[in-house]
Amino acid sequence: MFITLNEPLITALKGYGTGVMAPGMNGIGDLVYIAAHNQILAHGRAYRLYQSKFAARQGGRVGITLNLHWAEPMVPQDPSHQEAAERFLQFNFGWFGHPIFKNGNYPEVMRSRIDANSEKQGLEKSRLPQFTKEESEMIAGSADFIGLNFYTTDIVYPVEDDITIPSYNSDDGLETYQDETWYTSGSSWLKVTPWAMRKILNWIHKEYDGRYDIFITENGVSDNQGNLDDISRIYYYKHNLNQMLKAVKMDGIRVAGYFAWSLLDNFEWDNGYTEKFGLHYVDMSDPERLGEVIAQQVRKHGCNISEF
Repeated sequence: MFITLNEPLITALKGYGTGVMAPGMNGIGDLVYIAAHNQILAHGRAYRLYQSKFAARQGGRVGITLNLHWAEPMVPQDPSHQEAAERFLQFNFGWFGHPIFKNGNYPEVMRSRIDANSEKQGLEKSRLPQFTKEESEMIAGSADFIGLNFYTTDIVYPVEDDITIPSYNSDDGLETYQDETWYTSGSSWLKVTPWAMRKILNWIHKEYDGRYDIFITENGVSDNQGNLDDISRIYYYKHNLNQMLKAVKMDGIRVAGYFAWSLLDNFEWDNGYTEKFGLHYVDMSDPERLGEVIAQQVRKHGCNISEF
């Protein structure tokens, strides 16, 4: 199995939008879309190259890993909030998933909103690039499986943003927040919402017509201390795995694999060593690795997640 790209959304938004990650470009209104566009093309070409030169001999499978927070409408009964939540999913996951797993083009909600905003801003062409006919044909279906990195949930509600200054953040017409009562973690963005695991798997399965195996390529929770008596991490894994199992057994979702993030504490993007996701605690000043309680639980139960 091969994964061409991991979290191209983060590369686009934080590398070319806000510039807080490498390569530090600040183009939240235009460069984000160009960076995403080029990553999709790169993925498609890598997939087609493997299919033409190596697949018959090696029998490998090639996919891409996309990250997504579940989107919960602030007012579940309000159609405008439901639409905002769906828009969030399309602007984050569908941005890459729709061209690759569907028809070689961006989601219609992105196409229509960004085209309209670009026109209102007096631009000669849309800030969202177009794929040529040949590119669309090359991209569409360029994956053998879906990789999903899932951690948490955002509550979503619609807003009428000022579009005077071009921005991805106003193109989607929504705002997000997280419930203060949800369990926290060592990361400001990560609240513990295991109930969303089943929802997000069902959405992906339905959105892409159940045609792809889904591999959960990252799922985990952080702390700041590296606790060895790791009750909070055990809770996170136990309940996320339980919700995943319900999606498989009760909903018929094609989950083909699950990978915890992560085996060891590691260097976490722009937060360095301050956020610890490991099943094994790592003292960065000492080569010894200490297994946490959660690692012992995973070892004890192995792949039999029905007992976890």
